[in-house]
Amino acid sequence: QVQLVESGGGLVQAGGSLRLSCAASGRTFTTYGLGWFRQAPGKEREFVAAIERSGGRNYYADSVRGRFTISREDAKNTVYLQMNNLKPEDTAVYYCATAAGYGSPIIPNNYDNWGRGTQVTVSS
Repeated sequence: QVQLVESGGGLVQAGGSLRLSCAASGRTFTTYGLGWFRQAPGKEREFVAAIERSGGRNYYADSVRGRFTISREDAKNTVYLQMNNLKPEDTAVYYCATAAGYGSPIIPNNYDNWGRGTQVTVSS
């Protein structure tokens, strides 16, 4: 079991930036990949970005590619999501999750531990 705590959300104007952090504990951090997902009111949870274990690949949703960057700092058991050029449609609760180790990284069901989320609001 892994415990995940997200932070860094807030209110920002369109065009601004935020960096989300997700601190993990409970299992050796280097053994699993992680993902960021988001959920806006009335919408399903959607994939944002994922990162494999150190040295592996990164994945991005088309809607954020070129604006968001996922990274991990294994020494701090933390994964980050740098979000630049934010748009109002990026407004959502953002969640990090640990990959279960199988299947596509863009599918929420392929993740087995979830944080409680952090709210990101982008004003126009």
